[in-house]
Amino acid sequence: MENGFGCGRLDDALAQHFEAVSKSEARRIIDRGGCAVNSAMVRVASRMVRGGDVIEIGLMERGRFQELLLPPEALLYEDRQMLAVNKPSGINAQRTPYQLKGTLEYWVGEYFRSLGLNEPARIVHRLDRGTSGVMLFPKNKPAAAWISRCFHDGLISKCYLALVRGTPDQPEWSVDGAIGKIGSARYGIMAAGRPALTCFRILSCGCGHTLVEARPQTGRTHQIRVHLESCGLPIVGDATYGGEPYERMLLHCSMLSFKDQAGHEVSIRAGVDALFDEYLTGSGLQLPG
Repeated sequence: MENGFGCGRLDDALAQHFEAVSKSEARRIIDRGGCAVNSAMVRVASRMVRGGDVIEIGLMERGRFQELLLPPEALLYEDRQMLAVNKPSGINAQRTPYQLKGTLEYWVGEYFRSLGLNEPARIVHRLDRGTSGVMLFPKNKPAAAWISRCFHDGLISKCYLALVRGTPDQPEWSVDGAIGKIGSARYGIMAAGRPALTCFRILSCGCGHTLVEARPQTGRTHQIRVHLESCGLPIVGDATYGGEPYERMLLHCSMLSFKDQAGHEVSIRAGVDALFDEYLTGSGLQLPG
């Protein structure tokens, strides 16, 4: 919208020009990072706006927003160059048009400030909102460039746990299927897609479900989810790709391993949450020792 009433506070402008937004809701939207003025995020409700300013807001579904409070054990690894965090399922890894606060990006940025670091939380790789597990965050720009290069060159080994419906017909297999976008939030295997390769291994079977280890050799959006669906093995809780309903999608990045800049081996592991463990137990399945 364009502000057409002259000069005034940002929260007043939102309440006046957006019919469904009260002044208190306007302040919540601004605080969450869901408001931009002239394409720049603004998180100060008293910011003055003028005629000709372009104001954009992103609205979340009612009741969806939650503060992100992580326990100390969620911090998996830290050195002078990076830290690793066990991302919970159901939260966004990075900011969206309607939210900064409540994302892992925001939490890491606040953690940096608590250390006295004047650095942003740089996103060098991503996990889907429903996926949990290990995420790396560089502490400075050179570290970000180095980690990004390692991911790009396949120098970081990634291991995921996926609980699927069905039983594979072989203990180990791989899917080599190019992935492309087929909808607003859906991907699929297609000839015109980007090359994608995932290696799979059965860890445990029971009650019509299988705990699978997935090792993606490339980093395409929704890669593991798409490749498992193509095998007739949808992930539990993944409604987008045919998974049965559950409180969360049962896909978890359990380990990242690589050599640091000094050549030392680093292996970062993250345990599954209570919901994942609960479904495993109910299906008579066990995590590897």
